[in-house]
Amino acid sequence: MGRSPCCEKAHTNKGVWTKEEDEKLISYIKAHGEGCWRSLPKAAGLLRCGKSCRLRWINYLRPDLKRGNFTVEEDELIIKLHGLLGNKWSLIAAQLPGRTDNEIKNYWNTHIKRKLLSRGLDPQSHPPMPDHVDRRFDTLKQSVTQEAMMSSVTGNISGDEGGGSGSRDKGRHFYLDLNLDLTISLPYN
Repeated sequence: MGRSPCCEKAHTNKGVWTKEEDEKLISYIKAHGEGCWRSLPKAAGLLRCGKSCRLRWINYLRPDLKRGNFTVEEDELIIKLHGLLGNKWSLIAAQLPGRTDNEIKNYWNTHIKRKLLSRGLDPQSHPPMPDHVDRRFDTLKQSVTQEAMMSSVTGNISGDEGGGSGSRDKGRHFYLDLNLDLTISLPYN
């Protein structure tokens, strides 16, 4: 039982929108407002599916859309919000009036991700990225003595069976698999 298709695939235009189609969609929405997107194409005289009309309006034709390059302030706000919200593009777009979630997502993937990488920041979680695993190990080795590490390590050590994170460089270093997720729960008996 599901919903019937929004359009007859054989009788719809696909691909680039023409100026005439844009004008029909704009004039219909100005006269009648946004409503049922499934019935809008037929009522507006368009040979498009409702989803195509909705996406064209939301991402390109709305009068309140902001066009042009992103400002430095918008860049920093996107980075800050992405650090807090992750890839929740619609929530990020809600904080940037006139920008669409699709536009922000595309801008993130084409520009900001590269910018963060050039700054040495991880684009997913935003902390500084280690240049190499050995540098991370050397920092850890300086802060904790080797005896303390050996007595407290419960993770994989290089040379162990099971292909832990250190198995690619056997015998040279040992790598820690630490789980730093904090949880609150009832005491374990």
